[in-house]
Amino acid sequence: MSNIIISCAITGSIHVPSQSPFLPYTAEAIAASAIGAAQAGAAILHLHARHPETGRPSADPAHWAGFLPIVKAGTDAVVNMTTGGSAVMTLDQRLAAPKANAPEMCSLNMGSMNFALYPMLARIKEFKHDWEKPFLENSDDVVFKNTPRDIAHVLSEMGQQRGARFEFECYDISHLTMLKHFVDRGLIQSPLFIQFVFGVLGGMPPEPEILTLMKRQADRLFGDSYQFSVLAAGRAQIPMATMAAAMGGHVRVGLEDNLYLTKGVLAESNAAQVSLIREIVERLGRTIATPDEARAILHLKGRDKVAF
Repeated sequence: MSNIIISCAITGSIHVPSQSPFLPYTAEAIAASAIGAAQAGAAILHLHARHPETGRPSADPAHWAGFLPIVKAGTDAVVNMTTGGSAVMTLDQRLAAPKANAPEMCSLNMGSMNFALYPMLARIKEFKHDWEKPFLENSDDVVFKNTPRDIAHVLSEMGQQRGARFEFECYDISHLTMLKHFVDRGLIQSPLFIQFVFGVLGGMPPEPEILTLMKRQADRLFGDSYQFSVLAAGRAQIPMATMAAAMGGHVRVGLEDNLYLTKGVLAESNAAQVSLIREIVERLGRTIATPDEARAILHLKGRDKVAF
C-alpha cells in the first residue's frame, strides 16, 4: 500500500461566494489558501480561477496568472489545473490557461453529463453578486460536454504535447469504460490516477456500495496499473474519503467539494479540511505522501518543466 496522497480542491466553479465568506476567489486568497493547504499536508492542489471582483468562475489566463506564480513560489506541491472549468465554458476556453501554463497535472472529466447545481438555491438567503442566482437556476438545463472527440483533444494538447498527466474524474461507472477505451487506443499510459466523484446531481450518489462497485470495476479493467482517489460533494466528503483511505486509496478534500468542516460549521480554510482528513487517515495507519512522493507515484514530469 503506497503512501496516501491528499489532494485539495481550493475553490472550484460550483459554489458561489454568497454561500461562504471563506470561499477564496481573489488571486491573493486563492494563493494563500492553496499554500496553507499544502502546509497542512496536501501533496496536490487542484485549481480553478475566478474573477477577482465578483468570484465568478473564470477561464481567463490573466486571472490564473494572478496566483500560479505565487503558489509555485510558496510550495512545492503539485499544481493540478482543471480542464473542466465550468459547464458553461467552451472547450477552447477551458484549455486556454492549461495550454499556456503546461502544468504537471490536469483534471479530465471522462464524459458528458448533467451537472445540476440548482438545489443549492434553497440554502442561500441573500446573494452578494448579480450573476450567482441565475448561474445556479439555469443549471437545470446545463450539460457538461466532454465527448470522446473532446477527451482525445485534451489528451493530445495537454498530455502528448505538454507532458501533463491526468486526474481522470469519473462520475459514473460508464466513465471507467470510456477511460478503458482511451487506454486501448494507446492515448493514455499507466499509472492512471482515477478520481471517483460522488454527490453531484447528475453523477453517482455517495454510497459505500457504489464505491465498492467502482473499485471492483476499475480492478477488472485496469488491474494494478492504476491508483484511485475519492471525492464526495457536501456532507459525504469525510465519510467517503475515510472509506477510500481504509481501502488503500487516496483522498481529496477542499472547498470546491464541500464548504463545511463538520455539520453546520463552515470550514474557515482549505487547510482545516486537509488537517481533518490527515488526522483521520494517519489514525488508520496511513502515511501522508509528500509532493515528491506523489510525483514518483504518478510519474509526473516535475515542477521544473511547467511554464509558470
